[in-house]
Amino acid sequence: MNPIEVLRLPATVLLVLAAILLLLCLLQLVTLRRRLDAGARLAACWHALLCVACFALAVLFGTGGWALRGYRLLGEETPVVDIDAHILSPQRWAVTLSWPDGGTRRVDLAGDDWRVEAVVLKWKLPALLAGLPPLYRLDRIDGRYDDPAQEASAPRTVVGLGSADGFDLLDLRRKYPRALPMVDAVYGSGTFLPLVDGGHYSVSLARDGALVARPDAATQQRISSPLGG
Repeated sequence: MNPIEVLRLPATVLLVLAAILLLLCLLQLVTLRRRLDAGARLAACWHALLCVACFALAVLFGTGGWALRGYRLLGEETPVVDIDAHILSPQRWAVTLSWPDGGTRRVDLAGDDWRVEAVVLKWKLPALLAGLPPLYRLDRIDGRYDDPAQEASAPRTVVGLGSADGFDLLDLRRKYPRALPMVDAVYGSGTFLPLVDGGHYSVSLARDGALVARPDAATQQRISSPLGG
């Protein structure tokens, strides 16, 4: 991943701030010891308070940064992922996901369509006035059957794209809703398109949180004329 791109991630920003605060906490501890050795108890109390404050903020930022792994800033329309599909057998597909940072992942899907879902987080007014944009992360990709009856009975393929350990801002919001008063809403957005052999699709996320999927010209032609007509 591009180092500049890494530094723009909200998780990276919070983790860097947490590291800086931990360093300040250590410096305050050293100064506290010196003040105590010098008998300056009043000054030592002041440095003790600064040490506790830096440590508390470091824990807060560190926890927030860890919970925001996988989330990215949402711009006017942000590229999310490119998808390439190749058929393995009827209603069985090999799908390759390519992220803007260069990462890739191959998954197998069953069905007639692919479907991608994302989690979008929006802030309340004070954070919005401060210029904090919405955040998003991809949540899952799955196969979708056109026939509802087949959708209910045929084998399903769902691949999670979130954090592997389950520690996430969404989980914190569910368990401790009052602990995140700056969060206005956490909701899902999804989109799907038909799978065609050799298909290439681009998925982006609009600033209002809606996922937008677009096939390239050749893929659109195959979708429109599945039998080559």
